[in-house]
Amino acid sequence: MLKDVNDSLEDARDLVKLLKGVPAKINLIPFNPWPGSNYQCSDWETIERFADFINQAGYASPIRTPRGRDIFAACGQLKSESERMRKTERMAYEAMMIANHGED
Repeated sequence: MLKDVNDSLEDARDLVKLLKGVPAKINLIPFNPWPGSNYQCSDWETIERFADFINQAGYASPIRTPRGRDIFAACGQLKSESERMRKTERMAYEAMMIANHGED
């Protein structure tokens, strides 16, 4: 779910129209942002409204639980981000992420 890209009720209506008569399950996947990304994750309330609309139209629409966001580990993000860094930068970055994770 991308904030202001594909998360509006109009987008949900369009999706329901597109799938009319097609048995389907719609997995809603909150976007996992990373440094330098031009996109943001939809607000949780927006995702829930979208899911409710899809459900009321008769389609299952589970919302995936985001995991690994805090360390950019979702969908290979940690690897792609760390590969762009020099070893010393990567070590400092990983230490910072571990320190920040401990504050939860």
